[in-house]
Amino acid sequence: MPSDWLFGLGGGLLIGLGGAVFLLGNGRIMGASGIIGGLVDGSGKGNLGERIAFLLGVFLLPILIYPLFGEVDTHASGNLAVLIAAGLLVGVGTRIANGCTSGHGVCGISRLSLRGMVATVFYIMAGGLTVVLFRHILGVI
Repeated sequence: MPSDWLFGLGGGLLIGLGGAVFLLGNGRIMGASGIIGGLVDGSGKGNLGERIAFLLGVFLLPILIYPLFGEVDTHASGNLAVLIAAGLLVGVGTRIANGCTSGHGVCGISRLSLRGMVATVFYIMAGGLTVVLFRHILGVI
């Protein structure tokens, strides 16, 4: 669809705006894995409300804008095993990299953080290699 790039641009702008508001609002980097991790391991009790508000926004906003755009094809695999494996690999990757693409890629690069830039390069390379392996070599996706 010709307007797919508009959805990507809009989503990127909203993530960047969210990162800027989060940083300006409380002086901390908006890393989704850190926000979720603080809820899971209990280290985020001091700012529990903002963590829950962030997650509610992530889950509720698509529901709220659904009437405007209708169903959008994400091109995600319909194979449940692939989706579970992908989720686990992303979780392991964020733990190894001590952060995720929202913290390193969006907020790190915008702050000219060398660590964020290096982590983002490796995220992109790992994603590309994963697509080559699963789609082109194994034919799973």
